[in-house]
Amino acid sequence: MTQEIRLFGAIAVRPAVLALICRFETDTGFTVALKWELNPVVVKKQIEAGEPFDLVITNPNLVEDLTALGKVKAGSEVAFGRIAMGVAAKAGGRPLDIGSVEAFKHALKSARSIAYASEGSSGGYFSGLLERLGIADEVMPKLVAISGGQTAPAVGRGEAELGVVPVTSILAAAPEVMLVGRFPAELQSYIDFAIGISADSTDAEAARQLSEFLTSIAVDDILAAKGVERC
Repeated sequence: MTQEIRLFGAIAVRPAVLALICRFETDTGFTVALKWELNPVVVKKQIEAGEPFDLVITNPNLVEDLTALGKVKAGSEVAFGRIAMGVAAKAGGRPLDIGSVEAFKHALKSARSIAYASEGSSGGYFSGLLERLGIADEVMPKLVAISGGQTAPAVGRGEAELGVVPVTSILAAAPEVMLVGRFPAELQSYIDFAIGISADSTDAEAARQLSEFLTSIAVDDILAAKGVERC
């Protein structure tokens, strides 16, 4: 009987992880069952409520909380990587400069509509950023709230001119969507992710192998191509 490893994670890392899982399954003979939630906090809450898992990928502070609660095995936490915020546009559109803070502000103010993740942590950061930049009054009326992790695809469908979302989601929506660019360095907000092994894993050794595979140097190039930067 093939051993099944239950991986539970935040949806922002899904495109990168999916690019790796087949290779892991082929190399080991294990099967990986995947479950995703848009908001990392929901991942934590479901695990607290008894959701079974062998490996979790979510924000480091949430992995630490789950460790303190006895849900994640102490000492198993390892860094997975970080994801930058980016701007998406429909493929084939005009070039857009967002390389500086002023250029970024101009692009947002000039856009007819901007999609953002209404349920995710990235959406909350973006809303706060508009206030900080002093352009909330001009830009907020043009925002299009998108749920279910569909912000980048919504841009591809023409539901908004631009989209603001983690880079992984933009790259995964190609070829219909293109990455205009990452936020300027002064405005960037990286979303960090870590891996933890369940304290109640049905096969801790298999979970450990998957954790080591996902954090190995051998997969760095694949992760980088999908938008995950190693810290």
